Amino acid sequence: MAEFELRNPEAEVTGQPLDRVDGPAKVTGRATYVYEQWEAGLPLYGFIVGAAVGKGRITRIDTACAERLPGVRMVMTHHNAPPQGTRDETTFLEFPRAFPVLVGPEIHFHGEPVAFVVATTFEQARAAAGLIEVAYAVEPGNYDLAARLEYAHLPKKMKIGLAPDTAVGDVDAEFDAADVTVDQHYTTSFVSSQPLEPHACLAVPRGEDLYVHTSTQIVASARTSIASTLRMDEERIHVASPYVGGGFGSKLRVHSETILAAIAARALNEPVKVALTRQQTFPLVGVRPASHQHVRLGSGRDGRLLAIAHDVTMHTNPDVEYSEQTAVTTRSLYAAPGRATRHRLTALDLPRGEDVRAPGHAPGLLAVEGAMDELAHALSMDPVELRIRNEPERDPERGVPFSDRRLVECLREGARRFGWKGRPVTPGSLREGRWLVGYGVASAIRPHPQAETRARVRLAADGTAVVRSDMTDLGTGTYTIMTQVAADGLGLSPDRVRVELGRSGFPVTAGSGASWGAGNSSTAVHRACAALREKLLAAACGDARSPLYGLDPATAVLSDGRVRIGAVSEAVGEIVRRVRPEGLEAEGGSTAMAKDPNYADYSINTYGAHFAEVGVDADTAEIRLRRMLGVFSVGRVLNAKTARSQLVGGMIWGLGMALEEAVVVDTRSGAFVNRDLAQYRVPVHADVPEVHAVILEGFDGRANPLGAKGVGELGICGSGAAVANAVFNATGVRVRDFPVALEDLLPGLPPLEE
Repeated sequence: MAEFELRNPEAEVTGQPLDRVDGPAKVTGRATYVYEQWEAGLPLYGFIVGAAVGKGRITRIDTACAERLPGVRMVMTHHNAPPQGTRDETTFLEFPRAFPVLVGPEIHFHGEPVAFVVATTFEQARAAAGLIEVAYAVEPGNYDLAARLEYAHLPKKMKIGLAPDTAVGDVDAEFDAADVTVDQHYTTSFVSSQPLEPHACLAVPRGEDLYVHTSTQIVASARTSIASTLRMDEERIHVASPYVGGGFGSKLRVHSETILAAIAARALNEPVKVALTRQQTFPLVGVRPASHQHVRLGSGRDGRLLAIAHDVTMHTNPDVEYSEQTAVTTRSLYAAPGRATRHRLTALDLPRGEDVRAPGHAPGLLAVEGAMDELAHALSMDPVELRIRNEPERDPERGVPFSDRRLVECLREGARRFGWKGRPVTPGSLREGRWLVGYGVASAIRPHPQAETRARVRLAADGTAVVRSDMTDLGTGTYTIMTQVAADGLGLSPDRVRVELGRSGFPVTAGSGASWGAGNSSTAVHRACAALREKLLAAACGDARSPLYGLDPATAVLSDGRVRIGAVSEAVGEIVRRVRPEGLEAEGGSTAMAKDPNYADYSINTYGAHFAEVGVDADTAEIRLRRMLGVFSVGRVLNAKTARSQLVGGMIWGLGMALEEAVVVDTRSGAFVNRDLAQYRVPVHADVPEVHAVILEGFDGRANPLGAKGVGELGICGSGAAVANAVFNATGVRVRDFPVALEDLLPGLPPLEE
């Protein structure tokens, strides 16, 4: 079936800043999130007890007092937890794997579940949890990444089949031959996703079936993981997640709250509801690994790179290996004949590493773009010009052409809009009273992945359409863009389209994550509408009762709820009512990257350029963002309003990575010290003044038939580096450990002028 083109592009809904179609339901409280779900009367409530040591073994656990407390229905430990499935490490993605909990006395990290209490009320469950006595044989643990770098090892496996190491040319020889070099180490901290909606689950048993309301980014993976863990037939598991209050990678897979709720619901044959507290979320959901990054750049005096090398060492849990693709950042970014990337892991007895927004590229660009700024300073060259001079003609590692690359345009347009020509050339030279003012720039790159996704579209006899898919909406606008694509595909107004998402009975998708949700789901809807359009036109033009009978369907135009061929038209609802009164439907889908030749033949990415202005107090080293601009190339925009929202949100998160966000580890016990939002600092309104995101008009037909690419993670890629580079430009002090701390700046600040 050929891809169809819209015949009336002036009337397109796709791309317009349509208000969120789910907005009214959310602001009126009719959009129910997991913890607000009620089924089969009042549920029981569960509460998780976490380990008080970082490594060791449970020697005694006394639950007697907890079990005697009024309302307590169950206390589960490794002594009475049912047998569970084991993780299958051979699966391509980790998200569908089993997630066994309470399977033995061994403690792998501080906060790991050691007991689970179920009671009539939440308060009873929490009180009983506090009465459980646990004794441990504490063992020495490894909690400090910097102290364990020498024990780094090669990852067993990288995400999505990526190679851990790459090399092109002789990077050492090119580096040695370079006129100007940068050879520096950078560190990034542990970072936690912390979505606004807590990780929660309501598990409802119904005979042999289990209905699971859980906050997840990928419904199909959640279903498989639950079934594998509980050793159940997957067809007996029914997952619902129509509204998700943020995920940022932390809900790509299910965690202990979902598994424990499901186990308890089956054991008690009653609904069980569990939500992690904010403090529990830090250890139980996984973190972005801390990293030590070694970047080497070598160039001629003209600024053209001869060598670029990026070595990364990150933390991993010894029990569950996770390797973030941080050095992959460098593979497609700049041209250089000598190049190398390397990933290594250091095992620490800390919570498992997991995906956090823009895995790999968010921390990787902090280092690489910082190093590019250092090279520009060493060359006395404009940092924008340095990046432009190293623009590759083809993907520098894969050797294939780019599908659509407009990084240089992003840099030039951003510099023009930002007023880059007015930047202080000499660091520490621009003052406004007690404030030191600086400008910074950084490039952004993020791959555009694709995965198999299906959607079903049904036309009803009243002329409305219903789109169904197990796709999830994390608050990003999925309901809205799928409405827009379906409206255009069928010639309907958006109010005549209803989108239903997040249920395991719907066509299976790859869910939301990796910036592929919008592209995958919209492509599936687009193709489903194309198939449905063909069915509709064949039915009308082949039906003697239709005024369109015998006309050429190839010239048909669908608009305003009617099919028009020349001067003749008929309402869509009339056609459906006559030929299929119960409704006419079709499915469509996107294919996995491995099956799409474009992903083998082209390098498909999104790009951007970040510009930041900061002020640094010369007395206190307080850093204040003054303004930030991002210019992005993402192909075709599906909704201008939601796309801008995603990009601005990512830029603000990048600000947090540069200046605020860090999970602090007590290296004596392995505990996370700042495990709440009072102490884990994130940007708030007072930290964020003027932030603008500009999107270049574009279309990348090699990405998908809509020409659209993901925007969910691009905003965070490079924005933190632009802020950190601006801090250097303001002060002349280069900080390579993120987030930048006041104590890093204070000793090197220039004195205030009299």
